[in-house]
Amino acid sequence: MNKLIVIKYAFASLLFAVSVNSSEKSRDYSKFANNLKQVCFQDSLPNLITINKVITIENYFQYLDSLVNKYDSLTSYKLTEHLLVRANPWIIDTLQNTDYYRRIAKDSFVYNQKKMVVLTKGATLIVPDSITANKIQNSFNNTLIDVNIPEFKLRIYEASTKLYEFPVRVGRDEKVYLEMSGRVQDLKTKTGEGRIVKHVRNPRYFNPVNNHEYFVTKRDDNRVTKLPQIPFIETEINGIRNGQLIHPTTNAATLGKVYSNGCIGTNEADAWVIYYYAPIETKIKIRYDLNVVDASGDSIVLKDIYNKKQK
Repeated sequence: MNKLIVIKYAFASLLFAVSVNSSEKSRDYSKFANNLKQVCFQDSLPNLITINKVITIENYFQYLDSLVNKYDSLTSYKLTEHLLVRANPWIIDTLQNTDYYRRIAKDSFVYNQKKMVVLTKGATLIVPDSITANKIQNSFNNTLIDVNIPEFKLRIYEASTKLYEFPVRVGRDEKVYLEMSGRVQDLKTKTGEGRIVKHVRNPRYFNPVNNHEYFVTKRDDNRVTKLPQIPFIETEINGIRNGQLIHPTTNAATLGKVYSNGCIGTNEADAWVIYYYAPIETKIKIRYDLNVVDASGDSIVLKDIYNKKQK
């Protein structure tokens, strides 16, 4: 605590001590003092957390959960994983750099992403003070995930400001029997408005056609690696949870294509950004707009990938 907070604490304690009835003084004063210490601690934030061991991706979420559980009782707001990481944006940068294709560009082949170090021993994290936390929470409340299917783009907006724009792949214009659901499914990515309802932080990978789980993947360079641990994001669109996810693809060459079984696919690096900008209840809009304005400000008409004009 700084000197000003200590003075406030001492003065408030004195005022309370002389104002309570003597019969209740001991019990109430002790309770008041403990509460006041809590407030003073909160006012003295931000606090620094020193990481005391090496944290790999496979242990990353458990470690963050332990920090949230420890420090949540010491903050005047509800501390969450998303608040903590957004207050320490370098973590997102580090996670992005575990992207397989970023590593390959640096001539570094990684077979098992889960073994990569994301938090080093001795590094420090900031527990945000209430003012910073409120700013981040307000940002969350004003965030919109916007997907335009024929444009193959996912954008993150805060109010009217575009923060990010990422390439994506979308569902195929086919109807296929999927063993996972036990019925014929229209694979087109569905449009509408809704919200983020779930995060799957350690996803299992299944082929929806035959419902078989798989553990390795062939990359665009034909090398085989283990599957990465990157959160999947579940959406609810028009009040319906139809299994339409936002998740990374291990084949970046498929971005900008009609390729998936309905999900919205991103590259690995972008998936981390989207995850930390889209906590539960974040608003999402998935649209099919053919008339758009390009980066040069020119109006263009996109290819009608689902042949909607003919239907």
